[in-house]
Order: sequence, then C-alpha cells, then structure tokens
Amino acid sequence: MKPVHHPLWLVGFRPFFALACLSGLSLPSLWVLIHLGILAAPDASFAPVQWHAHEMFFGFGWAVLGGFLLTSTKNWVQIRGYHGAALMFLAAAWLFERAGMWLGGRWPAWLFELSNTLFLASIVAMLAWTLVRYRKSDNYRDNYFFLLVLPAFLLAKHLMLSAEYFQLGIGIAIGLFRMAFLLMLERTLTQFMKGIFQVDILRHAALDHAIKLLALLLVGGGLMPPPLAAWLSLLLALLLAGRLIFWKPHLALRRLDLGIMYLGYGAIVLQLLVEFLGGVAPPAWIGSFSVHIFTLGAMGLIIPAMLIRISKGHTGRKVVFESGDRWVLWIMIAAFALRVVAPQLHPAAYTLWLVLAAAGWLAGFGILAWRLIPFLLQARVDGKEH
Repeated sequence: MKPVHHPLWLVGFRPFFALACLSGLSLPSLWVLIHLGILAAPDASFAPVQWHAHEMFFGFGWAVLGGFLLTSTKNWVQIRGYHGAALMFLAAAWLFERAGMWLGGRWPAWLFELSNTLFLASIVAMLAWTLVRYRKSDNYRDNYFFLLVLPAFLLAKHLMLSAEYFQLGIGIAIGLFRMAFLLMLERTLTQFMKGIFQVDILRHAALDHAIKLLALLLVGGGLMPPPLAAWLSLLLALLLAGRLIFWKPHLALRRLDLGIMYLGYGAIVLQLLVEFLGGVAPPAWIGSFSVHIFTLGAMGLIIPAMLIRISKGHTGRKVVFESGDRWVLWIMIAAFALRVVAPQLHPAAYTLWLVLAAAGWLAGFGILAWRLIPFLLQARVDGKEH
C-alpha cells in the first residue's frame, strides 16, 4: 500500500485528531517544565507565555478544529472531501509550524514566517473553497459565519506573537473559537438530544441568529471601549444561559458523555460573565482566570467528548462511551477544577495546581491517544471506504 492510500489519510479527522491527542498530552506538560525552569524556553523572539498561548490555540486547538471542519464541511456539502496527498501536506505544514515555534529563533526570518503561516493559511483557504464552491448543496445556510471567522484566525495568530498586541490576539482567538463552538454545539446538541432522549430542544431562528451575531461582534471586543465589550458580554451570556434552560439540561446531565458538553457550554457562559466583571469593575484576581475558564472549561471539556464520538462513529464503530472514555472525561473535569477553581481558593499553592492540571491533561489525552489512535490508523470496521 502506498503511504498516500493509508487509512490515516482517508478523512481529515484521522491525522488531525491523532495530532490533537499528542499535542493535548504534551503541550501543557512542556509549559509547566518551562515555567518551573526545568526545561529551556523555546528559541524564539517572543516570550515563553506567548509560545504557550499560541501552541494551545493554534497547535492543539487548530488540530481539533481543522480535523473537525475538514470532516464536517465535506458532509455539509456532500462531497468526497480532502484526502490523500492534501492531508499529508496539511499535517506536514502543522508539524513544520510546531518546529518553527520551538526552533524558529535560529532560522532566517522568512523561513520562520513561512512555517508560521503555511498551515493555517492553507487549511483556511481549502475550507473556504469547499464552502464557497459547493454552497448550493450546503445543508447549513449559516455557514457564512465560518467564512467570516476562519480568515480572522490569521490576524489573531499574528497579534498573539506581538509583544504589544499579545492580549488583543488572545481575546480575538477566544472570540473565534467561541464562535466555532457555538455553531458546533447548536447543531450537535440538537441531534444528540433528539437521538438519545427523543426530545426537541429550543431552536428559535431569531434567538439563534442574535446569539451568533453577538458572538461575532465580540470577536473584536478587545478593540471596543471596555464598558461596551463588558455589557455585550453580559448580554450574550444571558442569551446563552436563557437558551440553555430550554435545552433540557436535567436530561443531558444524566449522561456524562452528553452532560460534559453542557458543562463546556456553561463554561462559555461563565467566561463571558467574568469578562463582564473585568470590564466594569475588574477585581484583582481576574488575571488569566477568564482565559483558563475558556481553555480548560470549554475546550478542555467539549473536545475530548467530541474526539471520542467522532473517532468511533466515523470509523464505523458504535458510539459508546466505555469505562476508559468516561475516565478521560472525569480526569478533564478534575483538571478544570485544579487549574481554574483551586487557585482561587488557595492561591499560595498555585504551582501545585498548575502541575496537577497539566498532569491531568497528560493522563487524559494519553488515554485518548492510546484508545483512539489505533482506530484512526485502521480502515473502517463496517467495510465502508471512508
């Protein structure tokens, strides 16, 4: 079998979910080692904290988002989708970016810029081309939001590596990932609740559209006067919380695999409320609290469940969360509590909480890698091609 025909390169989620598992287990641990002075910082012109933020959003985060969108867009517009050499190129570009982020300080400036742009620019262009070219067969008429959001990730990436605009870059990146999560949750939770509990959850076109427009507006919240951004954050939080009440959380929370996605939704609401507080009367303890509510709450809780569900379902396996899968979800919930809640209760032990949370990601994504990567490397078990 030629490498290009290996099952790993059949569909976008296969290589990128494998990379997501590997980066999820390694990147937080590397950051802790750098933070403690055990490991030398990356050879780069930017600060170690910029490396950490960039790699969690554009290394780990985009491995997940890229794998999800490469798979879902082809299903939305009903085409074969990118496979083979195209996926090999994208995976190589992702690895090239990781090398550049660690070693790029030794490289010529043009080579670092190439490494830092090639993957994201390529995948954004490919995804946008799919949505535009096949728009007439698109099952989701609101996918134009992705056409607006995806190119903006390039701006967030550039700003995040700038000393002057680092915080603005983080704010834009969170806004963009929030937008992607809201679009995904709106679609998937509607299907899951119908399939699992045979119930319909509230879907009102005006409310859904208002939420998405507000979320899109808040992508640029860092460019607004702080009080305006704060009140818009509160409005979005209230709309999301109000809708969640009608999404039957009392049913969803009976099942860990579904309930954890509701918890991730709740983390988005909580992060917006913290942003509101930070904009109107910032307490001293806000700091990176808001950022980590989103990264460990929304990303850290929703993503593992999504990886399990898609990796099993799209390789022809029954989507059942076995004991090992449930352990992963409990570990990620514990990591959220250790990194976000515990430091507020006992800040003197901050380093301990940081180490334990990173250990949680190492364990959680280590188990995911052990369980899921073999599925991603094998042909579908139901005999279908892809």
